[in-house]
Amino acid sequence: MKGVLIVDHGSRKREANDMLRCMANLIQTMAGPDVVVRYAHMELADPDIVAGFTSCVEGGASEVIVFPYMLSPGRHSTSDIPRMVGDVAKNFPNVTFAVTPAFGVHEKLAELVLLRAGVEPVFDPVAKEGDRCWDPQCSESLCGDACRAKTSNAVTGSSRA
Repeated sequence: MKGVLIVDHGSRKREANDMLRCMANLIQTMAGPDVVVRYAHMELADPDIVAGFTSCVEGGASEVIVFPYMLSPGRHSTSDIPRMVGDVAKNFPNVTFAVTPAFGVHEKLAELVLLRAGVEPVFDPVAKEGDRCWDPQCSESLCGDACRAKTSNAVTGSSRA
């Protein structure tokens, strides 16, 4: 069974920590009963990563996918969380795990920003310009998963930079 553990930084503010619990409940409902969804805070609040990972395993997960619930690929999401997850995973040698990238640049996030701002999108980035890099200098790396140029170039063997 697959487990999903969402991990944020953690806060001294209770409402901020409670919001992650709500998100975990939403993800659990969307994923259905065949996926174990839990949440954890990197620091400052409970449950911590050890408790969250353990709860996934105790819930039946034999594979745990950890999602750093953070916007950018900073030190916490690229180094601290993977290290902390690796440490706790040693206690469960029969459980596989992976840590995903943070949110980064993604069309769904852009849609949410526009929705919250009360602006109707006039452009569908998935349907149009499917090979577009959103970095003005077309690095093919800063946009992360939203960079269609690197996917397109991998297929065609070309470079847009």
